[in-house]
Amino acid sequence: VQLQASGGGLVQPGGSLRLSCAASGSIFEIDAMGWYRQAPGKQRQLVATITSGRITTYSDSVKGRFTISRDNAKNTVYLQMTSLKVEDTAVYYCSMDVRMIVDNGEITSWRKFWGQGTQVTVSS
Repeated sequence: VQLQASGGGLVQPGGSLRLSCAASGSIFEIDAMGWYRQAPGKQRQLVATITSGRITTYSDSVKGRFTISRDNAKNTVYLQMTSLKVEDTAVYYCSMDVRMIVDNGEITSWRKFWGQGTQVTVSS
């Protein structure tokens, strides 16, 4: 399974960006999807998650400004970011909890997969 993130870039404070992350491969089922971020010199932190039942959670720092959503038909998770601040600057990583179907038809246990990261820079 591979996760491909896109949509990062340079934006001015107060601006908006939309991140996307699409999963591909031998996917049987996807449960939770999420976005994390890591700023220089800091640990990776949770930004938002969405369950298969579309229950969402957000870190306090992005609540009210970011919206996570998913398209199950496309195995894709989105992060709509608005009112961006300089402190939102980071590499953003997507993750998904996936069960795979392997060559003999067996279904694997849940495994967490990560995307490659996309840079978001908020600067004037």
